[in-house]
Amino acid sequence: MQAGLPASAAVRWRGRALLAVLLGGALLLAGCSSDEKLDPFAGKGSPKYTSDGPLPKGGGRRHVGKPYTIAGKTYYPTAKPKAVEVGMASWYGPKFHRRKTANGEWFDMNYLSAAHKTMPLPSYVRVVNLENGRTVVVRVNDRGPFVGTRIIDMSKAAAEVLGFRHKGKARVRVEYLGPAPLGDDRALLARLNRMKTASKARLVAAVRSGAGGRAAAPVMVARAEPAVRTRAHSANVPGDAAYIVQVASFSDPQRAEAVRQQLAGYGPAHVMPVEVNGMRYWRVRMGPFANPVLAGDARAAAARAGMLDARIITVQATGG
Repeated sequence: MQAGLPASAAVRWRGRALLAVLLGGALLLAGCSSDEKLDPFAGKGSPKYTSDGPLPKGGGRRHVGKPYTIAGKTYYPTAKPKAVEVGMASWYGPKFHRRKTANGEWFDMNYLSAAHKTMPLPSYVRVVNLENGRTVVVRVNDRGPFVGTRIIDMSKAAAEVLGFRHKGKARVRVEYLGPAPLGDDRALLARLNRMKTASKARLVAAVRSGAGGRAAAPVMVARAEPAVRTRAHSANVPGDAAYIVQVASFSDPQRAEAVRQQLAGYGPAHVMPVEVNGMRYWRVRMGPFANPVLAGDARAAAARAGMLDARIITVQATGG
């Protein structure tokens, strides 16, 4: 208490001092949080997508930006980023889901995307988890992370593919592949992830060939199983062929059902038990679809859900 203050003034002074201490402590704790994304461009304060249905893909702008300062440190965006970086990765999700990114896209935590402090937006990078060898190609469309010495902030889906979502962070290698297209890149991103372990030169060539136009969705042909033929016939698919997306197979039926439920909003999804070498598995499939375009959209949805090995197969519809 300060000397000479009246009793009522002294009480008010002590109250204000206590409030200042509490506020200071709260700010200190917030600054020490390793999970907070201190991004001036996106996050809680940026516009939120309020329409129903899935988030649009693409729709942003090409963006490098001027130097900016966060927490006393200045960052210098560049159109010519480092070819390779090695450091720590983190991930971000629900707090920023459905909000605008630094280049004006909508952040989808279930899409394979990432944030980088200085890289041109949007870009493609290959990220390798050096702790377990897992690899993913992602679209960089945001700024961050601004915590410690971390070099990249992965979306929730990307962190799951790399196997560090529960751990929170991992040591990674980040390889710049080139600029991403401004439009919907689901087919191209799925294609890049099908060849994610190829040489960097092949990936760069695929980015260059696909970024200027829509990537074709190749169809893989396989023999149909009797149960699938019956489904194709009962769906009244025109013509003599139907298209099915083979998403993945699981040894755990609960995991298979969870994936089915996750994909059900994008089209018919089914779980089928199969026997392989005396072992029982549960196969998740989507379809049948009347044409490869619809099947390609479903496969892209599976890729966004982390099922990067999903593929399209054709089956012959049986006659009456």
